[in-house]
Amino acid sequence: MHIAIIGGGPAGLRAAEVAAMGGADVTLFEGKASVGRKFLVAGRGGLNLTHNEPREKFIARYSGPRERWTSLITDFDAEALRGWAAELGEETFAASTGRVYPRALKGAPLLRRWVQRLRQLGVRFATHHRWCGLQRGERWRMDFQVADETKSYDADAVILALGGGSWPETGSDGAWTSILESLGVAVTPLQPANCGWEIAWPAELLASAEGQPLKSILVRAGDVEARGELLITRYGLEGGAIYQLGPALRALPTPELIVDLKPAHTVDQLIAKLGPIQRNFLVEARQRWRLSDATHAVLTHSIGGAVVASAEWLAKAAKHCVLPLSGPRPIAEAISSAGGVRWSELDDQLMLMRLPGVFLAGEMIDWEAPTGGYLLQGCFATGTRAARGALERLGRTSNTQ
Repeated sequence: MHIAIIGGGPAGLRAAEVAAMGGADVTLFEGKASVGRKFLVAGRGGLNLTHNEPREKFIARYSGPRERWTSLITDFDAEALRGWAAELGEETFAASTGRVYPRALKGAPLLRRWVQRLRQLGVRFATHHRWCGLQRGERWRMDFQVADETKSYDADAVILALGGGSWPETGSDGAWTSILESLGVAVTPLQPANCGWEIAWPAELLASAEGQPLKSILVRAGDVEARGELLITRYGLEGGAIYQLGPALRALPTPELIVDLKPAHTVDQLIAKLGPIQRNFLVEARQRWRLSDATHAVLTHSIGGAVVASAEWLAKAAKHCVLPLSGPRPIAEAISSAGGVRWSELDDQLMLMRLPGVFLAGEMIDWEAPTGGYLLQGCFATGTRAARGALERLGRTSNTQ
């Protein structure tokens, strides 16, 4: 019983692990020279594996059918992922933010132990194999571009885990979409998620505020809001607060961000802090409201050339800064991507109903989640489910929990 895994990111590696522990003969194909490249990218930030929060709140972070994610996360939740890391000798801890990290705060040691475990389980690695085709026969035939030739291999079941369209240098360039579409599979176009958004900042704002953060703010897109920080860049804004609003911003006919620069204060409280002054409101507000250079610059920009006639007018403006956005940054710069194979194409085991015996895992599926450990958790959960589905189809059972 041979199961082929195509894609050596977190979802593919997890699928290979579960399949091998279930007794399957497993080959993992990877287009690059080594596996786990996106795992190592995540490790640059300390390797945020998952998140420590109540399960219902955790599940609500994912786009897509709620019942699907309830099932997936219930079967392989944050505690299961932390237990998996512990088995590989990496204890984890939850930061005050709820983000869960390995104590080493690195991805490389964990990846080395993981690959070693896979080799001990008998998983074979075929690197420099770029997937280019799939044919159905008595078994599944997979075609790969290897250097200047095409090589073909057969398998009883195939698990595709080729990633979305972000970080293409790691191998997840989204090229697989045309292959699946040619086989009749419906794919929602890939879009950047967890990414920066562009704003046409004036030169004078960048001169004083580029590279500086907007701290402790509240941002809104439509009816959705988020708290956190933003970073002013030469092209616009980056940061967790705007990453969380990606789906809402994409849904707006004309994307714009509403920023409350002083969410801890009401309009009346801000007016009171300005006292009895009758002029130079913007200058006085910088000191009396304790505005950073970046916050003052954004407030000034949002007002434009309007005359600040009163303390009340300025206070309302500070709590409702409208920032028109020209669009998201390119998908190649995004942390993750939205879009992918539609859920309607997949059964509960993540098998493509049009292609029985072919399963999907990770960001190839049409879902997205914010940063904070949810992306890796989603990859592990879907990789686990796809492998268990393949084992069940082939008459085996998984030995993993």
